[in-house]
Amino acid sequence: MIINHNSMASNALRQLNINSAAQAKSMAKLSSGLRINTAADDAAGLAISEKMKGQIRGLDQAARNAQDGQSLLQTAEGGLNETHDILQRMRELAVQASNDTNTDQDRQNIQSEMSQLETEIDRIGNTTQFNTKNLLDGSMGKAVNAAVANVNTSAALQGGSGSVTTGDFVDALKDANGNSLGISTGDTITINYTVNGTAKTASLTATAGTTKVSDIGALFGSDAALTADASGHLVLTAGTAGTAGAVEGVTITVKDSNGVTRTAATNALSSFAETTAAADKRTDGSATLLIGANGGQTLTVDINDMRAQALGVSGLQVSTQSQANSAIKVIDTAIQKVSAERAKIGAFENRLDHTINNLNTSSQNISDAQSRIADVDMAKEMMNQSKASVLAQAAQAMLAQANQQPQQVLQLLRG
Repeated sequence: MIINHNSMASNALRQLNINSAAQAKSMAKLSSGLRINTAADDAAGLAISEKMKGQIRGLDQAARNAQDGQSLLQTAEGGLNETHDILQRMRELAVQASNDTNTDQDRQNIQSEMSQLETEIDRIGNTTQFNTKNLLDGSMGKAVNAAVANVNTSAALQGGSGSVTTGDFVDALKDANGNSLGISTGDTITINYTVNGTAKTASLTATAGTTKVSDIGALFGSDAALTADASGHLVLTAGTAGTAGAVEGVTITVKDSNGVTRTAATNALSSFAETTAAADKRTDGSATLLIGANGGQTLTVDINDMRAQALGVSGLQVSTQSQANSAIKVIDTAIQKVSAERAKIGAFENRLDHTINNLNTSSQNISDAQSRIADVDMAKEMMNQSKASVLAQAAQAMLAQANQQPQQVLQLLRG
C-alpha cells in the first residue's frame, strides 16, 4: 500500500475535470442557443458562420437601401403628379383662349393664370426634395457633356421622285400613301412655333414649280434648320442647343387663295413630334443605390429636369388666338415628357419591388444555412449535458472513495 501516489484519486480527478469541462460547454451552448460560442468550438465553422453573418446583415441593409430608394422615387413621382395636373389645366386654358368668343381682356385674364401655373411648375421643380436632395431640377439627371438641340420629326412624306427632300417643289408633295397634298399656286403656307415661350410665325405664297420645301425651312430663320432624312421624314433641328433654344409646337398651315385650309396638306406638314429633347450641359447627378450585400451591386436612378423651361412651357403666351393654338401643341409635348418621366420612375419602383423581395428571400435562405452551422440542437445538447452531469457526479463520488483508500494505512499503524 502506498500513499505518495494515489492513482485512483488522480484518475477520478482527471475524469471529474473532463466531465466538468464538458458540462460547462454544454451549459454554455444551452444558455446561448449557439453551437459555436468560441473559435475553439469549431474553428472552420466560425469562419463560415461569420462570413454568412456579414452577408445576411448586408442583404438586410440593402433591402432598406432599396426601400429608401423607393421612397425617393415616390416623392419625385408625387411632385410630377401635380405637374401633370397643372399642365392639363394649362392645356384647358389654351383651348379656351383659342376661341374667338373671348375678348382681349378675357385672354389677358387667362394669361394671368397661365403665368401663375408656370411659376408653380418651377416651384415644384425647385423645391421637391428627399432628405434635402433636389429631385426635379435636373440635378439628378445623367451627364450631358454638351448642350443638345431639340429635334422635331414629321411623318413620312413623298416628293417628286420617292422620299421627300428639301429640294422638292411643294406642289409635288404627297403623303406616305402617295396621295397629293394638293398645294398649288397662290396657296399661303404659314409656320407657327414657339421658342422659349415666344410664339413666332411666318408665311409665304406658294408658286407651282418654283417654291421648294427648303423655302419653308427658310421661314424658321436662325431658330431652326429643316432637313430630310433617307426615310422621307422632315427633320427640324433647333438652331441653338439647350432648353432655351428649343423649338416647340411646330405647325405648318396651308390655305388656298380664299383662306380655306387645305386639311390634308396641313395635317401632313404639321405632323411634327419631338424626337430629341433639348438638354443643357450638366455633370452626372444620377443617384446610385447599393441594392446588394457587396460593393458594385448597384442600381442607377436618374430624373430629368422637370421645370417649365425644360418642358418647353416657360413664358408660354395665349394672348392671341394664334398663340393659344400654338400653345396647345407645346403643352401636349410637355405632357408627353412628364408622362415619360413618370413611366420611367414607375419602372424603377416596380424593379425595386422585385429587388426587395429577392433580397429578403436571399437573407432568409442564408440565415437558415447560418443557423445550421452556428445554432445548437437543444435536444441533443441537453442529452449531452445530462450525460456530462451524471458522469461528473459519479467521478466526484469515486474521487471521494479513492481519497478514503490511504486511510486504511492507519489501521496498520494502530496494530
